[in-house]
Amino acid sequence: MHVLPYLVAAYVFLTGCYGLAASRNLIHAVGCLAVCQCATYVLLLAVGYRDGATAPVFSDVKPGSRPVVDPVVQALTLTDIVVGATVTALLLALVLQIAKRHGTIDPDELRELRG
Repeated sequence: MHVLPYLVAAYVFLTGCYGLAASRNLIHAVGCLAVCQCATYVLLLAVGYRDGATAPVFSDVKPGSRPVVDPVVQALTLTDIVVGATVTALLLALVLQIAKRHGTIDPDELRELRG
């Protein structure tokens, strides 16, 4: 089994986490969270990959005659993409409301939000 996709997923995730920790802008933080989410796409596709396998379409070939990839992993990846886009849109809408109400998107200047 190849380890390269797992290393790429870890690198992308850690890059997003570093950007999130070093961020002084809420829009940048949302973008870094989206990068962390992209690491899960790579990880899911690495889990479902089979060498020499094809898509699970059995229109012209008898089932079981050739190796196929797992369609559940592909469906989970598509679901992950949709959920990631939805969460990113929601977070950007929240950042927009914070900018309207407080006049800044710098997390250090948002003193009213501290408990």
